[in-house]
Amino acid sequence: MKKQNLLVAITGASGAGYARKLLRSIPQESYVIHLMSSEAGRLVYELETGVELSEDLPAHVLTYEESDFTAPFASGSFPCAGMVIVPCTMGTLGAIAVGLSQSLIHRAADVCLKERRPLIVVPRETPLNRVHLSNMLKVAEAGAIILPAMPGFYHRPRSIEDIFDFVVARILDQLGIEHSLSKPWMGLESGS
Repeated sequence: MKKQNLLVAITGASGAGYARKLLRSIPQESYVIHLMSSEAGRLVYELETGVELSEDLPAHVLTYEESDFTAPFASGSFPCAGMVIVPCTMGTLGAIAVGLSQSLIHRAADVCLKERRPLIVVPRETPLNRVHLSNMLKVAEAGAIILPAMPGFYHRPRSIEDIFDFVVARILDQLGIEHSLSKPWMGLESGS
């Protein structure tokens, strides 16, 4: 079976644990991950995980500099299953909302939108101002999926890993990738 290409971008918002869990949850037998990270994304990743991003990657991850506009996925002719930006800063979201391609991350997101491929944006910011909300609406209207890092608690998380699992499970669900990170809600069991 031929592996599919999947794009992942890490920007400088807090929430590196979501990116780390996602990179480890995408099956390497089915996908090649093309990873982009902003400089701030790498810094926050190290601050929050205690490990440099470049030293913490699974084997099926290829990395690209955010200034590398010669990357294959900068063109719509490169086949890919979609893109996830996790976590996504409000600056990155704003650039995507107005079609500004100042980095490879912005360009790859723009390509996904123009080619009608899944683009999943995982903003991690609070509180949100009117500009943030307006940009989310613009990006959603352009075809992206806005998937805020807002965990549920009905599954009774017992650790930070359980919270990461919940959000990453939603990302994988949107991509149609099977996982065992969390069980879907099936309603209240009889007798509860």
